[in-house]
Amino acid sequence: MEIGIVGLPNVGKSTLFNAITKAGAECANYPFCTIEPNVGVVAVPDRRLEELAKLENPQKVTPATIRFVDIAGLVRGASRGEGLGNKFLSHIREVDAIAHVVRCFEDPNVVHVDGSVDPIRDIETINLELIFADLETLERRRDKVAKQAKSGDKQYQKELSLLERLKETLENNLPARALPLDEEESKIVKQLSLLTSKPVIYVANISEDDLISGKENEMVKKVMEYAQKERAEVISICAKIEAELAALDDAERNELLSAYGLEEPGLNRLIRAGYRLLGLITFFTAGPKEVRAWTIREGTKAPQAAGKIHSDFERGFIRAEVISYEDLMACKSQQAAKEKGLVRLEGKDYVVRDGDVIFFRFNV
Repeated sequence: MEIGIVGLPNVGKSTLFNAITKAGAECANYPFCTIEPNVGVVAVPDRRLEELAKLENPQKVTPATIRFVDIAGLVRGASRGEGLGNKFLSHIREVDAIAHVVRCFEDPNVVHVDGSVDPIRDIETINLELIFADLETLERRRDKVAKQAKSGDKQYQKELSLLERLKETLENNLPARALPLDEEESKIVKQLSLLTSKPVIYVANISEDDLISGKENEMVKKVMEYAQKERAEVISICAKIEAELAALDDAERNELLSAYGLEEPGLNRLIRAGYRLLGLITFFTAGPKEVRAWTIREGTKAPQAAGKIHSDFERGFIRAEVISYEDLMACKSQQAAKEKGLVRLEGKDYVVRDGDVIFFRFNV
């Protein structure tokens, strides 16, 4: 899974990126300090993986990973190539989901590109640029489909109707993701690669004082109201504190989290939000050589899950030996779980569940 971090210049994008990837993207108090998209791969924190590792004592423990892409700050006019617009838009097109960082704090020492802090104005500045870019994409596709629809082809007529609805949605300053779609329409929209069809998490970057108080400030409340209209999610993070946490060892990190009254870093919440947004779940493989977490889409069947490990596993799939994480931990060993009849034999139609621990049988 790849999440692109976007936002206006100086809203805390690169600070957040540095915190969650420790990749050291240049961070400065001026626009365009991040030109090429910085990419960081970060382990997905999962307590279940840690507990399975204690149980199996394997030679190797491999977590699932997520890629974060720090995309340089967009500005008004990006859809027409202003700033580094075209480059930024192409980078957004390549990610699975967008983490849209919104500044929800006042600080006279951090310059705002528009001279004042207004999260809704900032969101709309970027959303409008993405909408303008999508309208161009739709216009080109519509011209082509309209000619083919004249022949009476029902498939093209249906697509033309969808394109008209999408155009109307965008012209009402709403993103494509705000339009309810059936399964067939979703496939058509996916092929269009619309920027505003990508799922979005609004990351409200709050101050240290707001983090300590535990109360949502008025700017965050406005962001949450705005997000409801387009079925987007909102999480609050103090990027400055996240950067401090990233620089500490485990003991110091836990101490600082406790001081702020936090149970976990904001990264954990961001990743979980990303999983929910994209409909992702985790299954595990566990043995003396390796305990590993694997990310798949919800609804994936056993052979396709096996294919995540190796294409031969999917091609020669015979069956899956499955036990839930909870049952395995309760039994303390896979052998004990088998003796209690808790290890199930599942075939090609089995839909993998979150937390399944699986051993695949295959033959090629």
